[in-house]
Amino acid sequence: MADRVLAPTVSQTVGPFFHIGLGWRFSDRVADPEARGRHITVRGRVVDGDGAPVPDALIEVWQADADGRYVRPGDAEGGEGPRSFRGYARVPTNDEGAFRFTTVKPGRVAAPGGAVQAPHILAAVFMRGLLRQLATRIYFADEPSNLEDPILQRVPAPRRGTLVARLLPDSPDVFEWNVMLQGADETVFFDV
Repeated sequence: MADRVLAPTVSQTVGPFFHIGLGWRFSDRVADPEARGRHITVRGRVVDGDGAPVPDALIEVWQADADGRYVRPGDAEGGEGPRSFRGYARVPTNDEGAFRFTTVKPGRVAAPGGAVQAPHILAAVFMRGLLRQLATRIYFADEPSNLEDPILQRVPAPRRGTLVARLLPDSPDVFEWNVMLQGADETVFFDV
């Protein structure tokens, strides 16, 4: 019995198990085409400190609707019909570390102390080697209210750009936002 080697259990290892356990919950759509608001696509890549793609990460996003309201359990949109705005999505990265999801640009939401936050999307990054997810935010480059957002203003000015999705010049409703896990341009991550 002393020479028997036991295999580690799932609780002793670090993924990626996303495709096994969560594949049926993947969705790249936060809002359906009939949802109210400006419809946008957010696309990007997850890369490591050397710029190599992370092909087995999972991005989970949460956001308010175009009016600045979060979906809560029991909310009914349009009575008994299907909900056109879900408020969240889970998207895996592909072999190039790329991801994309479609949604509506979120409205402004209240912040503690009575301030109002700029439109943003909450994002969690899950991947191999992490025991806890990385929490961050996605802001929008075309949003003037970024200058008064109380959370964004707490981030040192040279690092704020890592949280801002840039509008692609040839696509008026496609934003690009990349996740850099380490290095000089490392994405700002928040303690949760």
